[in-house]
Amino acid sequence: MKYLRLKKAKQITHVLRSGKRLHEKTLTLAVLPSDETAMAVCVGKRMGKSVKRNRIKRLLREAFRGYLPLLRPCKVLLIPKEAEEYSFAEFRRDIGKMLAKERLIEERP
Repeated sequence: MKYLRLKKAKQITHVLRSGKRLHEKTLTLAVLPSDETAMAVCVGKRMGKSVKRNRIKRLLREAFRGYLPLLRPCKVLLIPKEAEEYSFAEFRRDIGKMLAKERLIEERP
């Protein structure tokens, strides 16, 4: 299953202002119901140099992709919090918790 990418600042701002924010240990998730699934990752320069920021983005995208088959259509913005180490398992767990809390993951048959 594919998802669209939120690329324009206007789209990202709309999700931040109109969407609901959820917080977990490793990241903040802003979510807005929509007709189709779209996602963006926002990693600021304070997170480190480009190599580290790009690694965080890759981990977040892959963790999000695991939930795509179960996900209801929505716009999602992932914003990591500052930490010493980032792991795929922690990102995947926290994304799952937040999506389940918001009832955006459909139950498996």
